[in-house]
Amino acid sequence: MFLLGIESWAIWLIVIIAVVVVVGIVIWLISTRNSLIGLRNNVEEAFSTVDVYLKKRWDLIPNLVETVKGYASHESETLTKVVEARNRAMNATSAEDKIAAENMLSGTLKSLFALQEAYPDLKANQQFAMLQSQLTSIENDIAQHRKYYNATVKQFNNKIMFFPSNLIANAMKLTKKPFFEVEESERQNVQVKF
Repeated sequence: MFLLGIESWAIWLIVIIAVVVVVGIVIWLISTRNSLIGLRNNVEEAFSTVDVYLKKRWDLIPNLVETVKGYASHESETLTKVVEARNRAMNATSAEDKIAAENMLSGTLKSLFALQEAYPDLKANQQFAMLQSQLTSIENDIAQHRKYYNATVKQFNNKIMFFPSNLIANAMKLTKKPFFEVEESERQNVQVKF
């Protein structure tokens, strides 16, 4: 009878340990899944915030183009490139396409502002100066929110790639998110030739 008591106690101990392990694994699975969902939502929220500032920039561009047209009408190629880049950025659907289109738009905007050096009257125009100031402010906001977006993407990408959370991420079919990076064309100075 004493042996039955020890055996029964050992069985109960094994059952309790097994239950604790199973409950621990279930809690970890739920916690990891919820963490991944939260990080994914942070990335989407950060990109939406960047998108709001990008829309503000898109809304300013037609006013800038019209102002420049009055002073530099023979610069139609530059103005056309700015408008085309704006339209491409506005119509981009995926994050990757939007990032590429925004980088191209940034490059064309540099060309647009480089025109003011060749046209002193444009540089002195109050409307142009005000629009340029607004755009500079929006560009600063975009830069700050790009940094936040990239930080959330880094957290998300790390979580879905590190073991053991990558097991849950793979089961959820989560994939890496793209960073909002500066393209090589943006790193170079704009050259204006007449």
